[in-house]
Amino acid sequence: SSGINAEWPLRPGIKVNGVPIDLIQPASLRYKVLEPILLLGKKRFEGVDIRIRCRGGGTVARIYAIRQALSKSLVAYYQKFIDETSKKEIKDILLNYDKNLLVADPRRCEPKKFGGPGARAKYQKSYR
Repeated sequence: SSGINAEWPLRPGIKVNGVPIDLIQPASLRYKVLEPILLLGKKRFEGVDIRIRCRGGGTVARIYAIRQALSKSLVAYYQKFIDETSKKEIKDILLNYDKNLLVADPRRCEPKKFGGPGARAKYQKSYR
């Protein structure tokens, strides 16, 4: 079965890998991507054309990368083309809700070293 939304397309200017943001899969994580839009309101995204390309990583990591790109792009747009006060207002709203909307997580996988099976673990030592 398929449903038709009366206001479709809801946000015609925002596409992720060529797909409208309303149709992002998986559907269970769609609200995570829509969080910046729901927080700031549709009015702030009107007239803004955003195209996001995302590759690599897992499903959840991609969703988080997309929502971060969406938030950061809107803040940059408001700084460059609108005024500083509205940019600060948007930034404060996003940071109060979730810091990860604007600040990336710097943690990465530590590389393996010699003398053990992993980054920190060492092979067991035997005396006899």
